[in-house]
Amino acid sequence: MSGVARRTVVAAAGGAGLAAALAACGGGGDGNGEKNGSGGTEVHEENAPLTKTGDIPVGGGKVLADKGVVITQPKQGEFKAYSSRCTHQGCAVGSVADGVIVCPCHQSHFDVNDGSVKQGPATKPLEPMPIEVAGEAIRLG
Repeated sequence: MSGVARRTVVAAAGGAGLAAALAACGGGGDGNGEKNGSGGTEVHEENAPLTKTGDIPVGGGKVLADKGVVITQPKQGEFKAYSSRCTHQGCAVGSVADGVIVCPCHQSHFDVNDGSVKQGPATKPLEPMPIEVAGEAIRLG
C-alpha cells in the first residue's frame, strides 16, 4: 500500500462500521418522545385495569398470565395480588381452586389469603404485588 499503513485502513473501516451500527440502534427519536417521525409521543397505558372485581370469585382468584399476576378475593370485597411466578423454580402458577394457588410444574400450593406456602416443594411465599381497587376496576398500585 502506498503511503498508508494497512493498520490505518483497517482501523478506519472498523470505526465507520461501528458508527453505522450505533446509528442504526439509535431508534431515530428526537430525544423529546418522538419515535421515527411519527409526530407524537408513544402512549402507555401503565395503569390500565388488570381485571374487574366481578371476575374474581370469593375464596378463589384468577391468574392473569399475560400480566404476571394472580389476583385473589379471600373474603367478599377483599382483593390481594401476587406475582404469578412460583418461588420454587420460577414456573408460572396455573390455577386457583379450593383456597389455593397451584403451580402446575411441581404442584406447589400457595394460600389465597397471604400467598404463603401450603404445600411444597416451594419454601417461600409468592411475592405480594400492590393493587388498587376503584369501583369495579382492579389496577396495579
